Amino acid sequence: MKKLSFLFLFVLTLVSCSMEKQPIAYGEDSCDFCKMTIVDQIHGAELLTDKGKVYKFDALECMLNFEAEMGKEKAGQFYTNHFLSPGELIRAEEASFLITENIPSPMGEFITAFPSQKEAEKVQAEKDGEVYTWGALKKQQNQ
Repeated sequence: MKKLSFLFLFVLTLVSCSMEKQPIAYGEDSCDFCKMTIVDQIHGAELLTDKGKVYKFDALECMLNFEAEMGKEKAGQFYTNHFLSPGELIRAEEASFLITENIPSPMGEFITAFPSQKEAEKVQAEKDGEVYTWGALKKQQNQ
């Protein structure tokens, strides 16, 4: 009986610590940085810590600001919604980002994600602005 109980607790621990993104409940979930309700399905974001805790944000800049203020916790994975398929979360590290005042965002920094640089540049041709990689965006935001 003890072995069965131990096995159950072990499996429960593994499941509860999984590194999985979670869907954002738009209109219900609140941003873990600014506390606003997350409603914009193009600009939402999500951060998973290296221990599997999930934080949700209404905009990329909230996620970046939150990461900068994290204490002992370490960020593990970053996800972002994107312009071409609202509500879908993609890996931020693989995305490209357009900053243009012609696409409003919830916190007013005008950062919009795209699944590829090619797609970001297509919209840039119409809406102006600057295209960034994830690394370049993080550097630009930390200045």
